[in-house]
Amino acid sequence: MRRIIAAGSAVLLLVGCAHKDPFEDLADGACTSALAGVVNNHISGQIDALADKDWDLAYSFASDNFQSGVSIENFTFIINEQYPMLIENKGYEFNECNVADSTITQEVDVTSGEQVFSLTYSLTVNDSTLGVESAVITKVASQVAV
Repeated sequence: MRRIIAAGSAVLLLVGCAHKDPFEDLADGACTSALAGVVNNHISGQIDALADKDWDLAYSFASDNFQSGVSIENFTFIINEQYPMLIENKGYEFNECNVADSTITQEVDVTSGEQVFSLTYSLTVNDSTLGVESAVITKVASQVAV
């Protein structure tokens, strides 16, 4: 019985060691599935916080670099004025995720009202912490009822 417990413990230790940091060795090109999952969760957290108007939480998803240059008051103003679709979103979908020069870009389609907004998020990693640097609206399309 002790051998089974010891063997089970060894397997758990080996499995625990097998998990790789998704930010380790960011290589240019398409995101790995592990990296895309972490990025999607991060952006989802920010969009969901914005929809709840939880400004402090939404701001916490921004990179240290962004936060050092933009106060939470200015962040709130920018979101309200330029990104109301994030606050009023009816859903969002993740598309391409890529890495170039240690910057991660994630394409996101956000549905708000009768329109779909395509945004490109730029994120960076600082001390294994992911942060949103920017989001740029790249396209706006009207939804067509089917």
